[in-house]
Amino acid sequence: MRRSPLHRHPLVLALAAALPLALLAGCQRAAAPAPATPAAAPAPAAPTIGIDLAALDKAVRPGDDFYAYANGGWEKTAQIPADRASTGVFYTVFEKAEQRQAEIVQGLAKAHPAPGTDARKLADYYAAYMDEATIERRGLAPLQPTLDAIARIGDRRALSAYLGSTLRADVDPINATNFYTPHLFGLFVAQGLADPAHNYPYLLQGGLGMPDREYYLSPDPAMAKNRQAYQAYIVALLRQAGTPDAEAKARAIFDLERQIAQAQASVVETQDIHKANNPWPTAELGQRAPGLDWPAFLAAAGLENRPVLIAWQPEAIRKLSALVARVPLPVWQDYLRFQALNENAALLPKAYADLRFGFYGTQLQGIKAQRPRWKRALAATNDALGDALGRLYVERYFPPASKARVEAMVANILAAFRDGIDQLDWMSPQTKAEAKRKAAAMRVMVGYPDHWRDYSGLEVKADDALGNAQRAAAAEYRHQLAKLDQAPDRGEWWMTPQTVNAVNLPLQNAMNFPAAILQPPFFDPKADDAANYGSIGAVIGHEISHGFDNLGAEFDADGRLHNWWTAQDAAHFKAATDRLVQQYDAYQPLPGLHINGRQTLGENIADVSGLQAALRAYRSALGGKPAPVLDGFSGEQRFFIAFAQSWREKMREAALRAQVVGNEHAPGPWRALTVRNLDAWYAAFDVQPGQALYLAPAERVRIW
Repeated sequence: MRRSPLHRHPLVLALAAALPLALLAGCQRAAAPAPATPAAAPAPAAPTIGIDLAALDKAVRPGDDFYAYANGGWEKTAQIPADRASTGVFYTVFEKAEQRQAEIVQGLAKAHPAPGTDARKLADYYAAYMDEATIERRGLAPLQPTLDAIARIGDRRALSAYLGSTLRADVDPINATNFYTPHLFGLFVAQGLADPAHNYPYLLQGGLGMPDREYYLSPDPAMAKNRQAYQAYIVALLRQAGTPDAEAKARAIFDLERQIAQAQASVVETQDIHKANNPWPTAELGQRAPGLDWPAFLAAAGLENRPVLIAWQPEAIRKLSALVARVPLPVWQDYLRFQALNENAALLPKAYADLRFGFYGTQLQGIKAQRPRWKRALAATNDALGDALGRLYVERYFPPASKARVEAMVANILAAFRDGIDQLDWMSPQTKAEAKRKAAAMRVMVGYPDHWRDYSGLEVKADDALGNAQRAAAAEYRHQLAKLDQAPDRGEWWMTPQTVNAVNLPLQNAMNFPAAILQPPFFDPKADDAANYGSIGAVIGHEISHGFDNLGAEFDADGRLHNWWTAQDAAHFKAATDRLVQQYDAYQPLPGLHINGRQTLGENIADVSGLQAALRAYRSALGGKPAPVLDGFSGEQRFFIAFAQSWREKMREAALRAQVVGNEHAPGPWRALTVRNLDAWYAAFDVQPGQALYLAPAERVRIW
């Protein structure tokens, strides 16, 4: 809806700016064993209400501020942890999943697993990160080979080769449009937009040290302060590493990054899938994007034998390539040196890590304190060995009964979505048939993958934290390159089971619902159906609807970029989405800072349509029986309250600003206002004209 990723459809791209949607290190996948059989469950009890009654603020009328009505009580007392940029339901669920992962990894460290096993690699990766004494003692030595390689760059060909050698598979443009990488380019490997039978390498823009081009270009005073702080950070990091003339070099580095930002496409432009389908023959790269020595770059990147490379942001790639030729070589070397220090600062001595946190944590997110070392170590281990940890996670914490119940909910919501298509009075039979075919072909993956990554090719040392990270990134890159010689894997997962997120994959026409999000309050096996359908049901509906949002609707049942709409239906769809853009443009999270309705459109479509499908499925699940009234709330009241409580969130101002500027998701409190577009919400809470959230029936947006 990581990063991401989750967008461009992960449910949330980052939680408190500390949970990046990272691809996993590894090479192959092995068959997944069934999770361990849990103990016999007790006899089912009467369902609980499933919503947080203490969180309500009944002094607020639902029709004036539904978010405050559902969460005002919580809002008055909730405190953002010092090491976080925000708090809310996602943080609560993440914290539980994090504690479970810690129990696994820390338990392995005490068990001394056999060398070479995944369990030993998990234990050693974690131990190396925690070994602060060794990290302090070694200083910059682990990074010195990288710094020496940069110092040896003697001409443009060598620069191009270095840029190719550091190309990494750390970008997914569909599921994380605002993901940034310090490498000048990023690689994404997936099936062709117009050729679902073959995998292709996609080249994407990169090169920024701050999260988005707007941080360099926006006239907003807050962004100007970020730019000043970033330049000071560059100076400080260079000085810490003993770099002479740090101030002058920092000015040149920042100026180069500003030029990179000017070259880049915006988030909205990147979301336009039709601008991304640019198959460039590799033999023609020198003519299409002159400046870079493409043969040297491709050879160093392991792409020299690929006949075609797809340029996702073609104009940006042209401009970035031109910068390679235009900017003086010493400036490039200083830039690359800084980015190497910056990218690896967390794994260098404490002085480097503290400088990095001061900028990225405190300045950009408003976070007051670093997370404890063990939490950072756990996150790093998770990034590098995600499937190895995920396999143990589902064996211990995700019983088959939960998987089966969620799969049943998914089937119900998919059926409700298809029924909703039949009820659309504006859509032609031709387009309806194609939409239903796509919905019927959707692959829904719940809990965990059918096969796990094989980490046998990844070397992990208990005393080499930075080396482990570098080898893990290289292993992930090799894994992605290997896909170029294989048929697309329709069952590939893009999230680990322990990820608190969900994702729609347009190219696969598939969805991932990891095990970690399938726990209270999103999903509670003991709770009444109204709460489960309003919470995890709306998440499921959201991901289904992503297959039919402004981007997903461009892909057919096979994941092919293909127009399956009649011209009249497409015009009606665009008119409805334009109204949703206007609705979100009007929201103003901070004085003078409005949500960008175009930038967040895909997520907002999925929220509206997904909530409608979940409500329809909830009604169907009642089987014609009236919903019970629990604690004075009707079934549909509980459904809508559960939805709004799923989006409760308190953010620091810096983090809120960052989300509005560069993220494709509206902040949680404004996503909760999706309810204004559903007729049933008005009936459930007797919302009347004159109340702040009231929309006349003709103004309510219904898309699917």
